[in-house]
Amino acid sequence: MIWSLGALGFFYAFFQRVSPSAMVDDLMRDFAANAAVLGNLSAAYFYAYMVLQVPVGVMADRWGPRRLMTGAALLCAAGGVSFAAADNLSLAYLGRLLTGAGSAFFFVCSLKLASVWFPPQRFAFVSGMIMFIGVAGGIVGQAPMAGAVEIFGWRSTVMATALFGILYAGLCWFVVVDHPDHLSSSRGPPEGPVHGHLLAGLYLALGHKQTWVLALLGASMSSTLLAFGALWGVPYMMTVYGIDRPQAAASVSLLLFGWALSAPAIGWVSDRIQKRKPPALICALMALVSFSLLIYGPALSLTGANILIFLNGVFSAGMVIGFATVREHNSAQAAGSAVSFVNMCVVVSGAFLQPLIGWILDLQWDGALVSGVRQFNQANYDHAFLTLIFSGLCSVIAASLIRETYGRSAGS
Repeated sequence: MIWSLGALGFFYAFFQRVSPSAMVDDLMRDFAANAAVLGNLSAAYFYAYMVLQVPVGVMADRWGPRRLMTGAALLCAAGGVSFAAADNLSLAYLGRLLTGAGSAFFFVCSLKLASVWFPPQRFAFVSGMIMFIGVAGGIVGQAPMAGAVEIFGWRSTVMATALFGILYAGLCWFVVVDHPDHLSSSRGPPEGPVHGHLLAGLYLALGHKQTWVLALLGASMSSTLLAFGALWGVPYMMTVYGIDRPQAAASVSLLLFGWALSAPAIGWVSDRIQKRKPPALICALMALVSFSLLIYGPALSLTGANILIFLNGVFSAGMVIGFATVREHNSAQAAGSAVSFVNMCVVVSGAFLQPLIGWILDLQWDGALVSGVRQFNQANYDHAFLTLIFSGLCSVIAASLIRETYGRSAGS
């Protein structure tokens, strides 16, 4: 039950990450925003998230997941209220920043709970299940969220998610126990200061070339999920295939569905064959090919496009190999910091690419408006999505530069 609440937090965080894609037109109309502004508004989540990724590890060690998850859920709730009630862009930005700050804690805290409540030989599987449940939150943030927005409006829907955050905070406070040793007193004291250790580990991690290679791999392989899947995919599908928003969101959610199914499986295969580089390279290549065919290949039926979207999710999930590999390349002292740094770089890709794609779309805008919303054609999206092709090429280069670990940790 304790682990499930940790995983549910990552579900909530991932849901918040992609939910703006289900309300693109509404946000552009209500805030009189162009594509670049909308990209920045959505990416504000990532700005707060990435800044906190490295500090959150030491905070989890010092204060425990229970306190952090409770506070994080309340931050997300406050962000949801601010966003839903916003009558200007400043309040909307504040809402997304607060939501991103709260969401930054859940993945690390869920891993922390997994590490203390399960034996080491089950950690990889449990971690894979955390990723599976988190990406499931992204799926709910697509078609179901789009349907709710159509029926209730985006403000009421976002306010409902804020209410969920309050209820979830209460569950965390009363149910989560930080460590089995605290069962008799779940309010036990922190384990002691570790700030010096964190900084030392971070210094060691950043001094290792493979940390940077794997950070590039994670960031570039996540780009289609965080830029296409989390924001620009829905309006693209509506434009190119002439479908309504819920149907477009359902199509884009196939990317997340593929990711959710594939991430644990790819990790299992990599563990099984005791190889990191070959599966990472194959996944990077196939993710690039599938997205290239989707955007720049011959004209496709909606079914064909859906298949390629799903396959892109399947192969993009190969980025999870990077987390295991960076742990194996770094010493025990630096492994945690290395993983946090890679995770931060993954989020940076979303923070950078979402507004960049919006800016490129604005440069090509021909002045067309429908109900106050800027309209972009297929050619506009084709030019903007060249950024994702470049990112895919970077992932192939990074995968080719991985130094094989054969599943063994540094020094073993």
